Amino acid sequence: MARRPMHGPATPAEERSFAAMSERKLVFLMAALMSLQALGIDSMLPALGMIGHDLGAPGNDRQLVIGAYLLGSGLGALAPGVLADRYGRRPMLLGAIAIYAALSLLCSLVTQFEVLIALRMTQAFLTAGLSVLPAAIIRDRVGGDRMARMMSTIMVVFMVVPVLAPFLGQTVLLFAGWRYIFVLMAALATVVGVWTWRGLPESLHAEDRQPIALAPVLRNMRESFLRRDAIGYVIGSSLVFGALFGFLNSAQQLVTDTFGMGPYFPFIFGGAAAGMALANFFNSRIVERFGARRVSHTALLAFIATSVLQVLAASSGEEKLWQFLPLMATNMALLGFVGANFGSIAMQPFQHIAGSASSAQSFLRMVTSAVLGALIGQAFDGTARPLAWALLICGVLSLLLVLFSEKGRLFRRLNPPKPR
Repeated sequence: MARRPMHGPATPAEERSFAAMSERKLVFLMAALMSLQALGIDSMLPALGMIGHDLGAPGNDRQLVIGAYLLGSGLGALAPGVLADRYGRRPMLLGAIAIYAALSLLCSLVTQFEVLIALRMTQAFLTAGLSVLPAAIIRDRVGGDRMARMMSTIMVVFMVVPVLAPFLGQTVLLFAGWRYIFVLMAALATVVGVWTWRGLPESLHAEDRQPIALAPVLRNMRESFLRRDAIGYVIGSSLVFGALFGFLNSAQQLVTDTFGMGPYFPFIFGGAAAGMALANFFNSRIVERFGARRVSHTALLAFIATSVLQVLAASSGEEKLWQFLPLMATNMALLGFVGANFGSIAMQPFQHIAGSASSAQSFLRMVTSAVLGALIGQAFDGTARPLAWALLICGVLSLLLVLFSEKGRLFRRLNPPKPR
């Protein structure tokens, strides 16, 4: 058997192998890679109180365990795509997985809160390719509404992690301390790493290899940032997911302190996250029929309407969990119709620089969302009012940005390009 090259664009044999790779296998592998990042966030949620107590982080400071990771992912997103456009997707992914496992083990050994935050941000920064490169790999294979369908199918599998991760974290806490959550992360990363090494061929076509030189890198980044038909979707998704990150940062405090349901946190959070998984499942079934624009624009309008109801409920001063949870779960589900579709629309113009475009867009999306989510989380005042207003404001601004990219016209259906 011929040995695989360690780096570089795909050989003709690898291109044939990638083209022949079953869509189902590719979807599950890409979802597994992205899930490592979700695991690094959501498995921490039940343990935030214990981490804060053990390492001396009072009040809202405990949110930094989540916020620092989200910010690190965004800041680190610029490099992987550029490197992957030169050296290939496989080496970037395998390196990121190895770093993820090693730094997870280091996190399990810390005794100071500041050191934990630094390690979390470093881990997320160096492993950002786990979030960036799956979109580039899918774009190597298909485009248009078919890409939206595949990305939505990936999100169906991926969204199982936010549902199950709090249960995994809570289960670990029943038998061991919070440090063993990081050990579990390292073990699962090792499994995914072996799967990637054995099962993923290189997908970078030889003709699409990009040199690492300042001029072409800046040219590709400039194009990725400035194209009108893409940038509104990138920043628009940054805003609505920033509001969602605000919920992630403050969810443990909302459920435990505001609504007094701490023991049931994994069930409550998992139930809300399940709506996103279900929405992505339905999106994968309907997006090729109706088009990514029609589906996502409708969902965004519904998101704004639901956010108005959240503001009204939170402003009453007597909001209960039974009022908050259905509305929050509805908006999370609507984001399932927004995320994959916005991402696919934004990637559509960048077939030949998919890695750089994915990096640039992920950088802007994640940094904006992380900073916004941290600000919303820090605004937590013991009620759901700051979160509700953030959801509404971000939804309206996102709509305005989409209108900018679409030149004032919603619900258009563009002819998708043929996959090469």
